[in-house]
Amino acid sequence: MNIKRTNSDDPDFIKLVVLLDQDLAIRDGDDHAFYNQFNKTDKIKHTIVYYENGIPVGCGAFREKESDKTEIKRMYVHPDYRKKGIASKVLAELEIWAKEVGYTYTILETGKNQPEAINLYQKLGYTIIPNYPPYEKMDNSVCMKKTL
Repeated sequence: MNIKRTNSDDPDFIKLVVLLDQDLAIRDGDDHAFYNQFNKTDKIKHTIVYYENGIPVGCGAFREKESDKTEIKRMYVHPDYRKKGIASKVLAELEIWAKEVGYTYTILETGKNQPEAINLYQKLGYTIIPNYPPYEKMDNSVCMKKTL
């Protein structure tokens, strides 16, 4: 097991995001084009890649929303490695890093078609909040927040 702090130029991060986007295209259906416009990975300074036996199997990122708030983005674990606690480890490392950078809390958006993600976030202390822009009119969106 190895966690690497990197940025959005990392080739392993890029490969995992391609798989994430393929999965989201199926889950989001007709709404995918709307969501996809907010999931660009260019110029993200804070990304995590999780390795198991040298293989990149999970990732996540955060980017600033406001001076005290950061948004968790691009959380993904390869299907062959799920149910091993990898997403929890990636998210914990992102939260530690965000706190080190000076953020007070994190927010995130996930979809109703991702119940496993919603359950994970709630288990790890995230609470559901009103949908924030640009998701405020999206019925499929679930927005959450956690104080660091």
